Amino acid sequence: MLDWNKVKIINIERLTKKTSIFWIETQSGQDFKFTPGQFITFDLPIHPKRNKRLRSYSIASAPSDSNQLELIIGKVPDGLASAFFFDDDQCKIGTELDYRGPLGVFTLPENLDKHHIFICTGTGIAPFRSMITYLIKNKMAFKSIDLVFGARVANDILYKEEFEKLAREVDNFNFHICLSREEYNGYKGYVHTKYQEIAEQKTKEDVQFMFCGWRDMIDQARQELTDLQYKKEQIIFELYG
Repeated sequence: MLDWNKVKIINIERLTKKTSIFWIETQSGQDFKFTPGQFITFDLPIHPKRNKRLRSYSIASAPSDSNQLELIIGKVPDGLASAFFFDDDQCKIGTELDYRGPLGVFTLPENLDKHHIFICTGTGIAPFRSMITYLIKNKMAFKSIDLVFGARVANDILYKEEFEKLAREVDNFNFHICLSREEYNGYKGYVHTKYQEIAEQKTKEDVQFMFCGWRDMIDQARQELTDLQYKKEQIIFELYG
């Protein structure tokens, strides 16, 4: 098991009322090595019992020769961790936290010769941002990637300008926004209709789905894709939140 170490918060950017980016820096002084898609676990000062204090967050930045990482954290109603991270007195630039990592196996596939569809809701976009940024930064070959992002309203869209710019510049990368309560570019609805529509344009055996989001979204996706006779190994997922 990995040892516990220290990180320091070096910057905070409030994106929306319920979402913030936290930049952290490991205190070992060494580059932080991880695989795109992995997460770190914090032991937060929010409860007397350790098992009530542990919270995990996917790394939203790509691996680099640095000891700095980017996390995107959402505010959960009545959440103990949310009360900490969104309290400017408790959590601010200079705050040190205990962490261990990297952890997790929901990572960038080694084989990218299929059409990959990344589906996420809310801050579940974090591991996919790490993967996509890493691929494009390192000019790695991939067949195609469609990123399908779901939220309620336009104000909840994360990394919108960044991904729309990539979609314009990279021929085999597409970014799809699905809003459940507002229309966006002529579409209003949940992610399920959109990713199934994308998959229908491909050969069934040539598609790989990766999901990161809330359990209800993932459970529905697994059932619907199974009913459509996609194989179990074509559906990879990580629960988020």
